[in-house]
Amino acid sequence: MNPDVWPAVLGRFQWHSLPFVRAWENPTASELIGAGAALIVIVGAVLAIALISWLGKWRYLWSEWLTSLDHKKIGIMYIALALVMLSRALIEAVLMRMQQASAINSAGFIAPDHFAQLFSTHGSIMIFFMAMPFLTGAINFVMPLQIGVRDVAFPLLNSISLWLTGGAAGLMMVSLVVGRFSTGGWTGYPPYTELAFSPGVGVDYWIWAVSLGSVGSTLTGLNFAVTIYKMRCPGMTLMRMPMFVWTALCTSIMMVFAMPPLTVATALLALDRYLGFHFFTNDLGGNMMNYANLFWLFGHPEVYILILPAFGVYSEVVSTFSTKRLCGYTSLVLATMAIAILSFTVWVHHFFTMGQSPNINAVFGIATMAIGVPTGVKIYDWIWTMFRGEVRFTVPMLYSLAFMITFMLGGLSGIILAFPPLDYLVHNTLFLVAHFHNVIIPGVLYGLLAGYHYWFPKAFGFRLSEKWGRVSFACWLVGFYLAFMPLYVLGFAGVSRRTQGMFDPAFRPWLYIAGAGALILLAALGALLVQLWVSVRDRDDNRVATGDPWDGRGLEWSVSAPPPEYNFAVIPHVASRDAFYGEKRDGDPYAPPARYEDIELPKNSRTGPVIGIVGAAAAFGLVWHMWWLATLGVVTIVATVIARSFVRDVRRTIPAAEVERVERSWLHAVAEAKAIPREIETTSANQGLAEASA
Repeated sequence: MNPDVWPAVLGRFQWHSLPFVRAWENPTASELIGAGAALIVIVGAVLAIALISWLGKWRYLWSEWLTSLDHKKIGIMYIALALVMLSRALIEAVLMRMQQASAINSAGFIAPDHFAQLFSTHGSIMIFFMAMPFLTGAINFVMPLQIGVRDVAFPLLNSISLWLTGGAAGLMMVSLVVGRFSTGGWTGYPPYTELAFSPGVGVDYWIWAVSLGSVGSTLTGLNFAVTIYKMRCPGMTLMRMPMFVWTALCTSIMMVFAMPPLTVATALLALDRYLGFHFFTNDLGGNMMNYANLFWLFGHPEVYILILPAFGVYSEVVSTFSTKRLCGYTSLVLATMAIAILSFTVWVHHFFTMGQSPNINAVFGIATMAIGVPTGVKIYDWIWTMFRGEVRFTVPMLYSLAFMITFMLGGLSGIILAFPPLDYLVHNTLFLVAHFHNVIIPGVLYGLLAGYHYWFPKAFGFRLSEKWGRVSFACWLVGFYLAFMPLYVLGFAGVSRRTQGMFDPAFRPWLYIAGAGALILLAALGALLVQLWVSVRDRDDNRVATGDPWDGRGLEWSVSAPPPEYNFAVIPHVASRDAFYGEKRDGDPYAPPARYEDIELPKNSRTGPVIGIVGAAAAFGLVWHMWWLATLGVVTIVATVIARSFVRDVRRTIPAAEVERVERSWLHAVAEAKAIPREIETTSANQGLAEASA
């Protein structure tokens, strides 16, 4: 190829950008691991394409899922994406722990640069492409059902948000195959991430992946907030909403205000790198503290964006499996709002050591401790809900109990870090890593896994294997304590975070324990996948088509499992909180309506997939300076939006006769099902109809 044509077409790409070439030229363990990871991505993609082609499911996948505007299917796709990204990030965590355990006065098996890429991708994926899609998917699926509506306010925007997130996650996966990822951590702090210190493509991968994801999350926040504010079913006042909806509302508002600072920060960093601006450079008027403030103005609210939906899950799970009305509902609502507000007042505690005055540090330290008060209120309310209740120790309830104990320990370590003098001693050590994981894993991952087990029967019409769920839970719990409690000790001993090698043999036992814990966490993920496979295999023995396997309290349990595409044949009217639960005891929750009517739903749209895929392609072009690809991508997105604005036929009608047929079939199944007591709800006797206790 003409040497002038090559850079114009392929930009910065060279053969050495491929991990296979690097492994061939320098076959070290580190390079071979990188090439192996790239091979897994390629083989996995090829096998997925081959399997779908062999089954002849491309048309079905495109028409029923990828272009669907149904909030339930979009939610399920978000969660599927989150589980895929969790798998990658957890494997990277295990590699880091194995490296540290093997690199005591030795080089280990992962090179320092590769280790830096691992902790950067691990953090970025876990926050932006595991936790965010998981919680967004849960809210997407559950919230409209709980407030008695047929879809979110802006179904097309929902699809676009999904595909922007998916495109960003795809960019993260492509970085395994072409080029190298950033070594600047999940926070991307300049000036290290400026062009002078990181001239490669890694930081650009991080910038554009995070930017796409943050735009998608901002749009999601707007969509959810409008849905909850404006579309609740008749009778559902704000103080009759389920707690999960309250946490979804506060999370959505926080997304709207917290994600833009991140988008601005990454955009300004991109201007520094691409156009020679000096927002965050060391010279010519740049100030990296502006970046730190912008990033953490997003970063600490982000912690509660992640945790609040999990708090909502715990409220639903604890109430349901304690067979009691949620205790302290009003205080839980007020505590949720207090957390949402206070989360925007504590960001400076992330950089107590960066030079601001003691008075400023004191103010933010006090605010940091204050935010623990409403969190404590929630813990007490959940405990009182369980008090004298008929507690059933199902898998979701086990995760909830483990959360309460483990999260309290993480909160106590957070109080230590809220004292600026103590923070000076352990800042940037493994103590901070232990604290962060001590709140995020029980506060987010356990909550989302509890919700996954709790609502899975509603989504797919059959229960998950209880046996394998307990095995996975035990591994998540034991693995967490083994993997992260030793890091508190190492942090107090002064071990810095992101350290590729160690020099003190005294650290060896603690690193071995942490490594064993990481392997058990990987086993937990394996058990989760085995549980899914076993549950699908045995699904006919665990059908719960009636739709109420746990004696649930919210409106989501009042419809079939899985729910029909229109959710409700007739929009419900509620007169109290836990309306469905009360109706089961005082009335007939399955009484057919007097008449059925036609139902309008949004038609499928290609707009979301096109914007997401082309947006990712444009971002890839920007990463590699393929200006033709970036330009083509941007033009295509603009053209797609304009073309969509001219489409008028965007609704379809389900005839009343079809609605009646589906509903009568389900009501017949309800009439045939046998109501079972809660003691045997985890057995095959559970067909989804709960025995109403007093």
